[in-house]
Amino acid sequence: LGGTIQTVPHVTDAIKSKIFDLAESSESDVILVEVGGTIGDIEGQPFIEAIRQLRNDSSTKNVFYLHLTLLPYLSTSDEIKTKPTQHSVQALRGMGIQPDSIICRSEKDIEDSVREKISLYCDVQPDSVISLRDFESVYDIPIHLEKQGLGNIVTNKLGYKNLKPDLKNWKNLCANIHQSSDVLEVGVVGKYVELPDSYLSVNEAIKHAAANNSTKINVNWIDSDSLSEDNKNQYLDKMSGIIVPGGFGERGINGMLEAAKFCREYDIPYLGLCLGMQIMVIEFAKNVLGLKDANSTEFDLETSNPVIDIIESQKGLQETGGTMRLGGYRCSLSPESLAKKVYGKEEIVERHRHRYEFNDYFKETLNSNGFITSGICPDNNLVEISEIKDHPYMIGSQFHPEFGSRLDKPHPLFDSFIKACINQKKIGAQFKL
Repeated sequence: LGGTIQTVPHVTDAIKSKIFDLAESSESDVILVEVGGTIGDIEGQPFIEAIRQLRNDSSTKNVFYLHLTLLPYLSTSDEIKTKPTQHSVQALRGMGIQPDSIICRSEKDIEDSVREKISLYCDVQPDSVISLRDFESVYDIPIHLEKQGLGNIVTNKLGYKNLKPDLKNWKNLCANIHQSSDVLEVGVVGKYVELPDSYLSVNEAIKHAAANNSTKINVNWIDSDSLSEDNKNQYLDKMSGIIVPGGFGERGINGMLEAAKFCREYDIPYLGLCLGMQIMVIEFAKNVLGLKDANSTEFDLETSNPVIDIIESQKGLQETGGTMRLGGYRCSLSPESLAKKVYGKEEIVERHRHRYEFNDYFKETLNSNGFITSGICPDNNLVEISEIKDHPYMIGSQFHPEFGSRLDKPHPLFDSFIKACINQKKIGAQFKL
């Protein structure tokens, strides 16, 4: 009480407590802690100091320092420069940390002479200097690192002997990424497609599902601002499936509505994520129920049919910063729904990031006309998943399933979507799980 808050020990202790708390709560054998940024950046110094202290707090055998550096390659002289790595390690050692291993990022594999030079100047064993060249797929990297023995280097230092990872399934999935001859055309109709990294998680989730289904995906990034009733066939005709991802604001909404209408009318697989589910609801209300001004109050405050509305708890808020519905929430799935077949269980937990929701006032009308609200949050009765009855595959989620997808465990919604797209391409018949 009354003491001065200081970076050391107060901030560093708080950082360490997060790490130790995670180790205890997860009951993990090993905790992987990433400190981002560049060595020497002022904002990273408390974190560097915290992980320096970890070795004293845990004993030297319980901590392994792995340093990732850049080795610039000069194509004109066909030369790899080691000075940036030397200076980075020098700065890190000045902060009290001696790396146990160095991973060297470069355009090409490093030669033994470069490895030995780094070993000499950075005081690291030659076999602990790991080469990491550019790869076509990021998923090839674990295989490359294991070939160089990084796994053994780390586990031996931490006291785990003779551990060998089973990478057979991982290698098969990577082979599918590179060798699959079947190519599917999938369209992503979004607002921010000029920068594909805006939808990085969506793109990766598509890759995961494609590898699991032994196919390649050609993702067509379609600017929803450019899509209209007049030109939609030009953009969408060749697609085996359409994804409408998340977003905010009115811009580009009409193009998304055209995409949803196209998929509904022509039985094209459709996966709506967050805003993409809301688009599905609005389109159905407009063109099936005949509620021509149906909309979201995010886009039209004066609509007389607000099928999407702001969450009740958010109404009247003046300061909206930090008030979105965030994080994991439970969702109960209807027994005979497509969602239940996709997930194979009755309750799921998914991650959310939104402020607007399905308006419960319209649920009965929609459900009695071929719409299905198949996923409901049991805590507050919010609609989390919607489907179109008698459609091969048209489903939307208010949550973001892309956040939970991994190469060796593709998210069920993306996996089933790609299966539907494969079926659409091959026989054009109704998709069956």
